[in-house]
Order: sequence, then C-alpha cells, then structure tokens
Amino acid sequence: MKNLSSAEIRKMFLDFFQTKGHTIEPSASLVPVNDPTLLWVNSGVATLKKYFDGTVIPKNPRITNAQKCIRTNDIENVGKTARHQTFFEMLGNFSVGDYFKKEVIPWAFEFLTSPEWLDMDKDLLYITTYPKDIETQKLWAEVGIAQDHILKIEDNFWDIGEGPCGPDSEIFYDRGQSFNNLAEDDPENYPGGENERYLEVWNIVFSELNHLPSGKYVEQPHKNIDTGMGLERLVSILQGTKTNFETDLFKPIIDHVETLSDGRKYGTSKEDDISFKIIADHARTVSFAVGDGALPSNEGRGYVIRRLIRRAVLNGKKLGIDGPFLYKLVPIVGQIMESYYPEVSQQKEFIAKTIELEEKRFSETLNDGLSLLNGIIDSLRKSNEKVIDGADAFKLYDTYGFPLEMTREYAHDEGLEVDENGFKENMEEQKQRARSARGTLQSMGMQDETLMEIKTPSEFVGYDNNEIKATLKDIVVNDSEVESVSEGQAQLIFDKTPFYAEMGGQVADIGGIYDMNGNQVAEVTDVQHAPNGQNIHIVTVSSALNKNAEYDLKIDGEFREKVRHNHTATHLLDQALREVVGDRTHQAGSLVEPGYLRFDFNSNQALTSDQISKLEKIVNEKIWDAIPVKTEVLPIEEAKKRKGAIAMFSEKYGDIVRVVEIDDYSVEFCGGTHARNTSELGLFKITSESAIGSGIRRVEAVTGEEAFEYLSSQLQLLQETARNMKVNQLKDVPSRASQLVDENKALTRDNQNLKLKLTSQKSAEIFNNVEEINDFKVIANVIPADMAALRQLADKWKNDQSSDILVLGGSADKKASLVVAVNKGAQSRGVKAGDVIKKIAKEIQGGGGGRPDMAQAGGKNPAGLTNALQLAKDVIKSY
Repeated sequence: MKNLSSAEIRKMFLDFFQTKGHTIEPSASLVPVNDPTLLWVNSGVATLKKYFDGTVIPKNPRITNAQKCIRTNDIENVGKTARHQTFFEMLGNFSVGDYFKKEVIPWAFEFLTSPEWLDMDKDLLYITTYPKDIETQKLWAEVGIAQDHILKIEDNFWDIGEGPCGPDSEIFYDRGQSFNNLAEDDPENYPGGENERYLEVWNIVFSELNHLPSGKYVEQPHKNIDTGMGLERLVSILQGTKTNFETDLFKPIIDHVETLSDGRKYGTSKEDDISFKIIADHARTVSFAVGDGALPSNEGRGYVIRRLIRRAVLNGKKLGIDGPFLYKLVPIVGQIMESYYPEVSQQKEFIAKTIELEEKRFSETLNDGLSLLNGIIDSLRKSNEKVIDGADAFKLYDTYGFPLEMTREYAHDEGLEVDENGFKENMEEQKQRARSARGTLQSMGMQDETLMEIKTPSEFVGYDNNEIKATLKDIVVNDSEVESVSEGQAQLIFDKTPFYAEMGGQVADIGGIYDMNGNQVAEVTDVQHAPNGQNIHIVTVSSALNKNAEYDLKIDGEFREKVRHNHTATHLLDQALREVVGDRTHQAGSLVEPGYLRFDFNSNQALTSDQISKLEKIVNEKIWDAIPVKTEVLPIEEAKKRKGAIAMFSEKYGDIVRVVEIDDYSVEFCGGTHARNTSELGLFKITSESAIGSGIRRVEAVTGEEAFEYLSSQLQLLQETARNMKVNQLKDVPSRASQLVDENKALTRDNQNLKLKLTSQKSAEIFNNVEEINDFKVIANVIPADMAALRQLADKWKNDQSSDILVLGGSADKKASLVVAVNKGAQSRGVKAGDVIKKIAKEIQGGGGGRPDMAQAGGKNPAGLTNALQLAKDVIKSY
C-alpha cells in the first residue's frame, strides 16, 4: 500500500476516473444554489441532482469530483471519535444512465488494489452488500474478493423516501488487530459495525429504483451510479494514522494550536486531545464556509458558523488560550488545501478578519453566559436544589454557545447535575422548528422519462429576433408524446425559437403561436429548459396544433424590452456594489421581471442611505453615458483571460460562453437578453433594501417608465405631506418634520413627568396597604397603569423597602401587566420573582419571566388580574 499525501490521493482518484472517460466536475460552493432542501452542500451528489433527476442531461454522463461538504448533525461527536468532522471532502464517481454494476465494481477494485494506483492488499478488503443483490455479490467474487469477505447486510439499501433509491455496496479495510477496540464476541466487531478495526472506505449506490409516494418501488428509466469515498478516512488508512486528525489534513493545524496553548501537547491527555481536534475541525469548516460567502449570524448557515466559532473558542480556553486565536489558523488551513482549493489562501485576510470579529463578539457574550450560569448555580444553592433545569441548560447552549458538556462540567464542580432529558427535549423542539422552516421539499425529484428521451435539436434565435417561422417538432401532453393537440395545456419544442427560457434569474418570454393565416393557436405562458437543453414552451392551446407543421412564433415585444433593460441594470448594479460595498461582495441570486429587478448579495450589514445614493448615482451615470452593450461568444478560458469576464452567481458554464460587455466597466458571462445601449434604461431607482437570510441582503429597483412612475408617486406623497404640515415649499418639509419630532418628544417627556407625579401619589396609597402572609410582608394591588408605570412603582418600592414582596397588576389599552419584586430576605427563604410570575401569568393569558429579585409579565386578559393577585398570595403561602 502506498504512503501518499492527501493532495496526491485526491489527484490520483480524479486522474483514475478521467482515464475511464469521466469529466472532472469542479468542487461547488458549500452554499447550495437553487436548492432550498439543503442548508449546506453535504455530499458529492448534492450538486449533481439536476443530472440524476433528469432536469438536465449532462454533456458527459460520466462524472467525477472531489466535493467539499459540511454536515453538522453529529457536531457533538466531533473530537470524541476518530472520524467525525463537520467539514470533509467526498470523492465520487457518477454515472448518469451510462455504466452500471459490471463496470463500477471492477473499477473500484482496480483503483484500490492495482500497484499503479493505491496498491491495497485485496485480502484486507471486506464488502457489504444487500442480501437480494446477487449480481453485486457475484461481481465482487469475480474481481478477486474472497467469498467470506462478502457480507450480506439488510441495511445496504439507500433510500431517502420518495425519489431515486437502490441497493448499495460498502467497502471496508481491515486495519488489523492492533486497531481493535472491542471484545472478539462483541456484536459490533465486524465489517460494518461500530468499531475502529474495520474502516469504511467507499460506498457505491446502485440507483436503479424510484420510490413512489404510494410506497411502491418501480425501476428508473435510467439507472445511475452514485459513489462516495471520504478523503479524510482514505488518507488516514494510507498514512497509517490512528485517527483522521493525525493526517496531513489536520496535524499542521493541531501543531500550531500547541504553540498558542499554555504548553499543552497533543497526545498526552484525552480531554486536551478532544479540544485540539474540535479546534482543528472547526477551523477548517469556518474558513471554507466564510470563503464561500456565508457569514456569522443568528440564523441558518450564519448560526452554524457562529456556533462552531464559539465551540472552538471555548475549547481554546480549556487549552489555556485567552483572547481571539481561531483566525490565526486560517493561513494554515489555506496552505494545507492550496493544491485544490486556492480560494482560502486567496481570501485569507477577509476570512481571518471575519472570524476575529466574531471571536471578539463572543468574548462579551461568553461573560454574559457565565454570569447567567453563576446566577443559576447561586439560586440552586440557596434553595437546596441539585439539578440545573433542562431549559436553562439549553438557553446557555443556544444563546451563549455553551456546549452541554461545559455546563455539565461547571455543574459537577458545584456538586450539581443537569436535566439532560429536558435539554434534549428543547433541542428536539428547535430541530423540529428548523425542519418546519425548510418545509417538506423533496431533496431529489424523479426522472421524467418522456422529456429525457426527446433529443430533437432546437436553436434559440431570440437575441436578434422577436418573431420567426419555425417547425413544431415535439408535442407533449400529460407526459406523453402526441401527434397533435387541439385544446388545453401542452409542452412544445420547435426546431428554433425566439422565446427565451427562464435562466440565470431572467424570467421567460411570453407571447403567442400563430398559424400561417395569422390566427393565434396557442398562448405561451412559460418557457423552460428541457433535460436535453431545448427550450420547451408551456402553452394554452386554443386551436389545433400538428407535429411537423410550420407556425409563426411571436414574443411579447414590450415584455421582452423591459426585461432586457432590467437585466442590463443588474449587471451595472452588481459592479456598482463592488465599488461601494467592497470587492468581497458577490451576487447571491437575482430576478429580472419586466416591472422590476431584484438583486441579492452577500453582506451582514444594511446599506446606508448614503451608499444607496452612491449606487443610484453610479448606475444612472452609466445610463446617461449611453454606453453600447456588446456581446461576444468566446471559449471560456479566452473570455477569462482576454476579457477578464466574471461569472454571475454560481452558474455553471460550458466550454463556449457568451460575454456581455458594458465598456470596460462590467464584463460578465451571461446568456440573458440585454439592452443595446445603456441609454435605453432611461432611469434607475432603488425602491427597497432588506435582509432575506443569513448574511444576504436584497435590493429591489426599477428602470425607465417604472422608475419615473415610482418617483412621481413619491413626489405626490411628499406634496400631500407638505399640505398636511401646512408647508408652502417642499424644501421646507424636512425642517418642519424635525420641528414636529422635537415637539412630540417634549410632549412625551411632559406626559411621562405627569405620570411620575401620579405614580408617586399612588405609591403613597399602595405602599401603606401591607399584608402579613406566611411571615412575609406583602403589598399586592391592581391599578389602572401600564407596564412602564408598574416598573417605576417597583423601583420606588425597592428604594423605600416598604415590604418583603411586591405584586402589582395594571391594565391599560386593553392589555394586562404584572410585576413581582422580592427583597433579599424573601429570596433567602426561596421566593423567586421569576417563579411567582410564571405561575400567575396564565391568569392574564400571558407569559413572562425575569430575575429572582424582579420579574414581569404581559397578557391580553385584564379581567384576570384579580385572580392573578390571589394566586400570587396562595403561592407565597406555600413557602
């Protein structure tokens, strides 16, 4: 067996399958494109779905890749096991309806065992197969695997519900008795079991069936091969390391962490080793994630990044590392991965700065979390309780980044335990919310055999034509090819068409299909790409259409014209954003409609009004400069080198590309339709800017007639405002508005002062009414006041020390409010304001919480305030 570096192994795998006629697909971004079912790209096949479900037919049905992936479902196991990682690479070879078992099994055997390639000992390989898959078992025996090394396991069937599925075959490598961590008679001590001796190398999925919604399994029209080989595991085997973390993919990171620690060394302490591994893994993950445009935030992908950074920081503290340090590991990650992923080193300054800022933010949050935890521990100690509530443990985890094990450690030091079942319940509720937010979308659709089989060529000629004569080549109705159609819905393919198919954010053309007498026979409502690339027209038929007949195809010219203008505006806006916000800004999606345009870009900060003005000024200046918009079709490498063209959004491009050039200001790959000259846009105006997700902002804008109408409507609103303010000139509106704001502030201040006086007068009456309940002095009353007034009374009560416990209810604007305050003496006897408020808030149909000394609640049932106060008194009696 060869001893190779990770870079050599990756290259060898890709080279091997290239010799077998495969096209190497570049690793896609970790941030999925047009796939709402995924938070991250999590497998090699994830970026190839369009080929496997038949949406697109690839130029070459044989594909191989090394795909960077992120999975966080087992994050708590990272560092504790030999092979759990959040970031990993998946090596894969794929067949889209081409080769199948007879080819892929000998190839897998050849790559693993041939002296020309990895040169593994075939006698150390074990194969698991699906019991009913006799063909696979025979093929493995034919290539040279001993019969007693071919196991039949019921779990060897890949099925994710509706969609493609089929049996699979896993390849395991026997690392020898020295790696055996189980007793000989342990039921997991076999290839495929949970053990360290037999390491899974490769999984080959024979995707030959469709799992129907009814539960029935039927054969797929085209059988596919989908394989996955974890690079980190393979490197561990070839480099002879105990775990993945001693390989050249991780060890340089761990070595550098040692220099940052307080003298800790990897391999000397089990607990320290866990921290070293977590830091090394998370450094890789966040470096690649930020490099691919995801930024720390409180939701979605951003939350994952934030959580990983915080987890790494906490483990750094365990190693004696104080202050930000994770960002220092970015250059190390870049150096390790540079041979195949140069982007990390190319962006190392930006990535490191992003991580450092997040580390600094967390240091503040961490202190808040420690304060909360210490407060919880103090409360438990005073009340002689021994268990930290599961909800509190989850809050520490979810809000402050405390892993459960860290809360457990702190609790153990204080002689306490953690309600781990309660923690798990809260965790499951959060996961359920996340699943609900993602919806019930299928991860991979089923193949459409009819459309996949249609290979009639069709040429798009719409760049230069709005109307042409064309021959109808294919008619599809209800997923079947027909010779003619006279009414209803149909899908049509012509030998050529002026109709643009939806792509790259630009909506499809609409229009009509006419017979040779000029009569409309169908309305085109949408145009999409068929699996083999043709423009397929979705139409409503009003008169007979016949295959091989000639028709007149006319697009809606006004619709197309407005779309063209807005598409050109997105190119100008894209470049303007780079100038105003920064070079790191890139497109994250777009929509080009006739009435407006939408442009998404990566940023954690909202655009300021000044930035929006600059963007508008730049784009409008380019419009007024009347710049010709040129298009040219070039080989992709020539376009990159000679023109310096850049890609829009994460689109995939072929060998030949269309370049759209607006002077030397904007040069981009784009297959859409555009204005002939920027002057055609007339005017550009941004109408809104907002956040739409984790680290993603959205700009909406209009051009031409829509821009004029928008500005006109805004002017009318300003004129109406001026009339209402009794202002004669529009230029005086801002100063008058400022004056009114100041006057409103003064009135509000005066109103608050009056409320304070009234509150003081009420307090004298309220605080004189003290009851004795269970040896506590209690003041309990309901008054007509809002929450702000109740809090003011509670502050005055605290200063006056009028009683041990205060319970106030208030009603205002059909809303109910409750405040509970408890002095230190009552707290020492176990009374907690937060506990009391939780028990009584239900009476006002509300909820609340707070600290042991002060808590509040709001509700929508003022009629329940009297009952709430009586319940509070009953609660106090129980102490």
